[in-house]
Amino acid sequence: MADKKVLVITYYWPPSGGSGVQRWLKFVKYLPAFGWKPVVFTPENPSFDVRDESLIKDVPAEAEVIRFPIWEPYSIFFKLSSLFGGKREAKPTNLVSGKNKSVFQKVSTWVRGNFIIPDPRVFWVRPSAKFLTTFIHDNKIKTVITTGPPHSIHLIGLRLKEANPSLQWIADFRDPWSEWGLLDSLMVGTTARSRHRKLEHKVLSTADKVLTITPFYVRHFERLGNRKVTFIPNGYDEDDFKNLQHVRGNNFVIRHVGIVNEKCDPRPFMNAIKELCAAQPPFHSKVKIDFVGEVHNQFRAFVQEDVLLSGITTFTPPVPHKQLIALYGTASMLLLVLHGYKDAEGYMPGKLFEYLAAGLPVIGVGPTEGDAGALLKQTKAGVMFEADQVEQIKAEMLREFNRWQGSDSAHLELRPGAARYSRRALAEELTQFLH
Repeated sequence: MADKKVLVITYYWPPSGGSGVQRWLKFVKYLPAFGWKPVVFTPENPSFDVRDESLIKDVPAEAEVIRFPIWEPYSIFFKLSSLFGGKREAKPTNLVSGKNKSVFQKVSTWVRGNFIIPDPRVFWVRPSAKFLTTFIHDNKIKTVITTGPPHSIHLIGLRLKEANPSLQWIADFRDPWSEWGLLDSLMVGTTARSRHRKLEHKVLSTADKVLTITPFYVRHFERLGNRKVTFIPNGYDEDDFKNLQHVRGNNFVIRHVGIVNEKCDPRPFMNAIKELCAAQPPFHSKVKIDFVGEVHNQFRAFVQEDVLLSGITTFTPPVPHKQLIALYGTASMLLLVLHGYKDAEGYMPGKLFEYLAAGLPVIGVGPTEGDAGALLKQTKAGVMFEADQVEQIKAEMLREFNRWQGSDSAHLELRPGAARYSRRALAEELTQFLH
């Protein structure tokens, strides 16, 4: 029997890097093994901050990738920004990042939040739906998946479903929509929020099936849509970790992987480390903290202005995913920071699953009763602490440090129950859901 076709509509696709691309890249990688032929529809010329050419190798030969032109208003923002003395190398994230914004940035952010709804990729919706309506008919595609953010991608699915009611449409939410913390940063007003809620409700009520990535988000979207929502989490790709080797260095390296944006607040952890260094000179002499990825300027300044912290902390720029795996191998412990995020109890970032695969102890700072805390407890991978549990954080760090000192090497092992979160296993789960 010929492979069944599934159309995946996604904004993020290699060479785009970062967390947004991983979920559906990995699903697409493994879908052919279970009898599905993926067809990926993605922008030809998207605006993204992180580029990672190494991810292209994960696109399977069986996948058909259609790149369709997109127009985004960022070019206008960049040109106007330069006229008003802004940076030449502007990024889309400059619209929402930072507290000390110029007048131009504030006005641009307000316009973006209140007039471009749901997001700047909305101008891609109409031409994409027009093209895909014919493409779906000609290629006899019966199943379409849209994944957001950006949530305007779901509006393509909505148009396709309205044009062809027999089409099976699955809407996948990697983040909230109308109650997303990002809307606060965009200064979204009452009228615009109402528009977000109406669009969100229309998507939730029209899609044949709805997917999301955490138990918290399942409850969230079930409440908003008054319907069943299915949980299929993110995961780790066993292919990425099969050659992982741990190299024990002379320092006790605590490594954080991923973006530290203005919502993410590692300062309580850093303050606990500072106290521990003052009380334990042997710990101070060996500990190193490394943040891999983009780091918000205010947190970077917080570290650099402190003599002790600046001496033990390094900031590593974003690296290709293959190099990132190698960095897991030179760490002694992994840091997860959820403190500061809105609805952090429902946040299970993709790096958390890679932490499981790396086999190193994890220390988390965030809601102890949240989904990430439950996963750490279930897999015995580490411990989550509230931001104000300073003494407990210090005690856990000292315990792990003493264990590290007493061993000549680190024993890496897949955590109990972690196999359920392999990308292959999750792709199989997805195919059962598609049926």
